[in-house]
Amino acid sequence: MPRSTSDVRAFEAHATDADLEDLRARLAAARLPEAETVQRAAPDPRRWHQGVPLADLVDVVDYWRTGYGWRSFEERLDRIGQFRTTIDGLGIHFLHRRSPRAEATPLVLTHGWPGSVAEFVDVVDELAEPEDPDAPAFHVVVPSLPGFGYSDKPATTGWGTEKIAAAWVELMGRLGYGKFLAHGGDWGGNITTVLGGRFPAHVLGIHTTFAEAPTGLTTDGLTAAEREWTVETRDFWRHRAAYAKQQATRPQTIGYSLVDSPVGLLAWILDKFAEWSDTEDSPFERISRDRILDDVTLYWLTRTGASSARIYYESHNSLDPGLRVDVPSAITMYPRDIEKSPRPWAQERYRRIVRWRSPEAGGHFPSLEVPEYFVKDLQEGLAAVLAAASPR
Repeated sequence: MPRSTSDVRAFEAHATDADLEDLRARLAAARLPEAETVQRAAPDPRRWHQGVPLADLVDVVDYWRTGYGWRSFEERLDRIGQFRTTIDGLGIHFLHRRSPRAEATPLVLTHGWPGSVAEFVDVVDELAEPEDPDAPAFHVVVPSLPGFGYSDKPATTGWGTEKIAAAWVELMGRLGYGKFLAHGGDWGGNITTVLGGRFPAHVLGIHTTFAEAPTGLTTDGLTAAEREWTVETRDFWRHRAAYAKQQATRPQTIGYSLVDSPVGLLAWILDKFAEWSDTEDSPFERISRDRILDDVTLYWLTRTGASSARIYYESHNSLDPGLRVDVPSAITMYPRDIEKSPRPWAQERYRRIVRWRSPEAGGHFPSLEVPEYFVKDLQEGLAAVLAAASPR
């Protein structure tokens, strides 16, 4: 039974008509630059070498203004179940879908940047009430990170991944979940790692698509494929991570553009969906325009362009190199993700890896790119974790 729910309040998402009209007016009045100078015919990933191509952006902006419907996304969130609670003085928003199955296990799913709870709306129902009666079921909790979506914006420093992980333990406890499973990728993977390492009394085990190894490890003994992973990851951080440096050092500066201009916000986020997805050209090869616009519009309406960027200021390169995760861990490395750790490196931190997978398709946003595979992999991975966590 819940320890206490007195601090948990139901919440409904509802943008004002005035805010939606203002968005459309700003989109109609947008000032755009000239086209990029690396023009190529689609499909061709080189079209994106200078960022989002003008023609692609114009097409999405036009659809956002004339065809996209925000209200349907609000209704989806409300159907899942939305709530807020205050932890350490900060209001935290979360989705909560209880499973009807008596044997269901609590599970917290944590998103990253430039994601949001929109990453998981298409998979929550199947995780809570799977069609396969033999698949594990979960009581699913999806929090919005501090400064993201309908969670409050921190007014002081200190809300890094360590504090967020502690807040998730408190949140799950308030819902009656003294012991639970955790999954995440990107910042959510970092937080999931902290949960498993710092709170083994509460965390039964974890599943993650992010497995940051301790620093200073050598490539001796790695396979050719694993060495290629390390080369790709190093190349990403050296040549394609300017966004992270900007948000880690000057989040306030970029924040003005992200909060004032919907087109600027769209381009900043769409660039990452394009570069980090397992596609040949456009992210829309795998992810619908509606789902990406659900995510971008959530950032816009909640004015969280600056506050969400500050998670980089708070936590960039902050994962404790000495942190070790001894709870059972299932790890999946998607082939087109931006940071992939070889298993021998991962094992230096995650010391009870009970399942390791390297699928043939998928990138940084697997719940959106390959949702059916993502759900099955999560179910099977967490089943292995639960089997390893069970007393013998």
